[in-house]
Amino acid sequence: MTASVWVKAFALWSDILLIAILNGALREKTLIPALGSFAGHIASGAILSSCIFLVAVVAAPWYGPLASRHWLMVGLFWLLLTLVFEFSFGRFVQHETWAELFEAYTFRGGNIWPIVLAAAFISPWLAAKIRGLI
Repeated sequence: MTASVWVKAFALWSDILLIAILNGALREKTLIPALGSFAGHIASGAILSSCIFLVAVVAAPWYGPLASRHWLMVGLFWLLLTLVFEFSFGRFVQHETWAELFEAYTFRGGNIWPIVLAAAFISPWLAAKIRGLI
């Protein structure tokens, strides 16, 4: 893979990060008050997963044709960037404990964060498949 693929992947992940921050605000200000905590978290996770996939579908032609494994590498890169951001932000900015950070991976209270992470991983490959790039 060329350096330009990694730069594009990082740029798109940065867009996804902004979408995720906006989605968090939507969840806290609108979805949870309207739907309750359980349904609000599920709706927020579904919205974010859909947005990640939409970004991947819209942006796939920007990469051009890549091998199937390269699309999976882009997804893995998005996943790793997300994990690094989440744990770094949670630990060093929000001062959460490790137990609090790992709570997001338990599916408690409607939290579907692991599904969002799976969407980040598989979306580039699936988008390329749908767009006929692999």
